[in-house]
Amino acid sequence: MNLKHRTWGRMALGYKAARLSPARTPLAAAVALSVALPLHAQATSGNAQTTLPAIQVNASRLDIPSFDVPAALSVVHVDPAAAGQPGVNFSEVLAGVPGILARDRQNYAQDEQISIRGFGSRATFGVRSIRIYMDGIPATLPDGQGQVSQFNLDSADRVEVLRGPFSVLYGNAAGGVVQLYSADGTATPQTTLGVYGGSYDSFRYSANTRGIVGPVDYNIAASEFLSGGYRAHSRVQRESDNAKFGIDLGQQRKLTVVLNRIDQPIAQDALGLTRAQVDQDRRQATTVASQYNTRKSTEQNQIGLIYEQTLSQTDQLRAMAYYGQRSITQYLSIPPAVQKNPLQSGGVVSPDTNYGGADLRWTHSGQLASGNYEAVLGASGDYQIQRRTGYENFIGDTLGVQGALRRNEHDNVNNVAEYAQFYWHFVPQWALLLGLRHDEVRFSEHDFYITPTNPDDSGDVSYSATTPVVGLQFRPADDLRLYASYGKGFETPSYNEIGYRSDGQAGLAFNLKPARSRNYELGTKWQVTHGIEVDAAAFRADTRDELTVATNVNGRATYSNAGNTRRQGIELSATGELAPDWRLSAGYTHLKARFQDGFLTCTGSPCPVPTMPVAANSRIPGVPEDYGSLRLEHGNGTGWREGLTLTGVGSVTVNDLDTDRAAGYALVDVDAGYTFALGETIRLDLSARISNLADRRYIGSVIVNDGNGRYFEPGPNRGFMLGARLTF
Repeated sequence: MNLKHRTWGRMALGYKAARLSPARTPLAAAVALSVALPLHAQATSGNAQTTLPAIQVNASRLDIPSFDVPAALSVVHVDPAAAGQPGVNFSEVLAGVPGILARDRQNYAQDEQISIRGFGSRATFGVRSIRIYMDGIPATLPDGQGQVSQFNLDSADRVEVLRGPFSVLYGNAAGGVVQLYSADGTATPQTTLGVYGGSYDSFRYSANTRGIVGPVDYNIAASEFLSGGYRAHSRVQRESDNAKFGIDLGQQRKLTVVLNRIDQPIAQDALGLTRAQVDQDRRQATTVASQYNTRKSTEQNQIGLIYEQTLSQTDQLRAMAYYGQRSITQYLSIPPAVQKNPLQSGGVVSPDTNYGGADLRWTHSGQLASGNYEAVLGASGDYQIQRRTGYENFIGDTLGVQGALRRNEHDNVNNVAEYAQFYWHFVPQWALLLGLRHDEVRFSEHDFYITPTNPDDSGDVSYSATTPVVGLQFRPADDLRLYASYGKGFETPSYNEIGYRSDGQAGLAFNLKPARSRNYELGTKWQVTHGIEVDAAAFRADTRDELTVATNVNGRATYSNAGNTRRQGIELSATGELAPDWRLSAGYTHLKARFQDGFLTCTGSPCPVPTMPVAANSRIPGVPEDYGSLRLEHGNGTGWREGLTLTGVGSVTVNDLDTDRAAGYALVDVDAGYTFALGETIRLDLSARISNLADRRYIGSVIVNDGNGRYFEPGPNRGFMLGARLTF
């Protein structure tokens, strides 16, 4: 795998297909491969195939249906042709899933803002407090920082969202778990070429091929996304590639190889807006965004291997290993005057991270007393080695360029964990699920930027936690489940939170403590009819030493520990077939997120000592009290199909002091498509989608505790998207 950064990928961003060179993009290579592989598969389709027994690997780590898991677990099957969506944002597949909220920043320099039951809402970029996996391989680094930008929806089969106490079995920063699984190769080779175009000079091109060649099933997808952006100074170019190969090794053994790549050479950062700027022109960028040319480039390459073996009728073995490399360069809007401080680390952030890990899991099933049981025993180890450098964002009077070195250090994290689960259906109407996990997380910094005015800031800190969980399920009828569960979780600060001290001094914020939580849940699952399931859950999470944003100025955030917090509420969902060719997915969440204790916070940066009091029972910023979505579809895969999506989000506070709020909103999206059967195995899907049909003015996301008062990131006006997909 070539991890070298491709210089040709740094082309100037163009918005017309004629300006792209197909021979120089991975998309073109995928198109050629998508034609060659199915032809080869057809030539070898007569070869004998060995069918392996299915080994269910899902968010619960158990070989039981999600209906029988005593936890809030949603499974969404992904259809890339549905809804007329281009497959750019992860939020496209989450309609109707309760608990989870994906907020569209309209800013690809920061990724989507994803929270589950209020965990993750403070993230100024990327995903925090939630564990992210792709095909069973972590997309969250061991320090707890993750992203969903590497998800490729063209190759996806399903998404699983686990909420509540059992999330803690995934360790550090597991306020919830999101897993995306790629589809297996199809018995009949299939290739799909797609193109989408729409508002704000947005275009997306994709190719996906899947099939079986001898003992190997494959699913390969590549795409390129270009957009001028809804707001000024928000252009983006992103290339995404994903490949999964399942290799039948015989004797009930299987090896899965997953390759993933994302290259985002340009993502301009429009930054947030003040209330007055939103009222004046919601599509503008702040002056400093253009002045400093705030932007971000990202490249990531990753490989993962999963080995599965059925040892006997009662025993299974799974081993996973992965390795990746991620490079980021980000230009912030920090003024040169601020950087005169010799302890200031500069306005250009450039971390280069190598990461990897392994997981070994043994599953055993059997019978105890009169009931069946399943036991899981596993251990994992993950590491990240990050060379973090910082530079001035000016040379002389020229701003927005890389200048003198101001930071040079190696920031390493190691996480070692052991875990166990035990599921016992001990009598026909009762089932018990127990779990236990122990984590050791060690952060270490090796400082190589040492001057007479900037001393050696090397150091290390370790965190550990043992997190138990228990769930009890009652089955009064075949179509009804009642359950109760409890678990303890913890969350260390990530390097993005440790990386800068709120007092403005150099070095890492090793004074930050891990947040520890107690999680409770009561729930029910009811299969109303053969096709409709209704779920409900009441939950509460009590956290001490909550990690909060202390200061957030010019794109750089620092953090501190607050007192106790509480997140509690209810979830309701209904999914399934309403009638022949009619499908519904609806979810609603009521969430009350409060600081239980008063504390002192910062109002400026640097902040040697917090002085501004935050009253007890204040709202946690960035968390709406009510949110939900509904998706209604009609169609059967041929001819016409139509869809309606409703999204509603309540108001949110923008800072700990609750001095301003982003109003709630409701959005309506409609879409329609038609499928032409051009032959026995050839079809053409045409689609059209109108988003924000009522042309509502709304705030898509907020930047919590922004020191300049630029809290608001406006959502787009009414927009359209047209698409065509050819499958053969």
